[in-house]
Amino acid sequence: MNADGLLERLTAYFPVMLQGAGITMLVSSLAIIVGLALGACLLGMSLANRGTGPLTWAVTVYVSFFRGTPLLVQLLMAFYLPSAFGWDMPPLLVAILVMGLNSAAFQCQILRAGLAAIPAGQIAAAYSFGMPQRKVFWNIQLPQLARAVWPAVVSEFMDVVKNSAIISVIAVADLARVTRQIFAANYRPLEVFLSAGVMYLLLTGAVFALGSWVGRRLQHRGGRGRRIGLAATGASHV
Repeated sequence: MNADGLLERLTAYFPVMLQGAGITMLVSSLAIIVGLALGACLLGMSLANRGTGPLTWAVTVYVSFFRGTPLLVQLLMAFYLPSAFGWDMPPLLVAILVMGLNSAAFQCQILRAGLAAIPAGQIAAAYSFGMPQRKVFWNIQLPQLARAVWPAVVSEFMDVVKNSAIISVIAVADLARVTRQIFAANYRPLEVFLSAGVMYLLLTGAVFALGSWVGRRLQHRGGRGRRIGLAATGASHV
């Protein structure tokens, strides 16, 4: 690495990389939101009819496909297949949708594990005392579910940020793409890609810090939901 003018070059890289990092975080944030919403829907579908029937089978196929095939293949399929039928989609939209669809398969399993961690006796006891389903969900199930799955959701968010580097292959101007453009202009691979690595580390660190803060907030609400559930369970044995 040539140290001459290194600070000046890094200063020149920063605005371009920051813009690319903004696109990376935009795609990743929207993808994790889409994935969480769709993952919850997939879980609901898989639990319909007591986990049997065509909906459960369809969810199993969906999860198996998105977890069992490379994300790059999914991205290229979604980008090139519509164009084969004369329908061109914006690369940014394709990136968000594919990353979200892929994340949904993982978040469905995360939510399933969190739901299984809630003691069934708490739910049954709450219903036996006439608590409406809406209150059972908001006061008992949701707080404990959120507390149980939040670390895994934060980890998934960090994975989405890192995996988003591949969206540069469909010309999305994310951090990975602008990094390659900078390298193509100056042929200084070590300092350019090291800078990009530091930028990705900062992004995932910010996600972890924010996730930890939200997790602490959920601790209180999750504890409240658990206390309500335990109280209902205890009262059912009186």
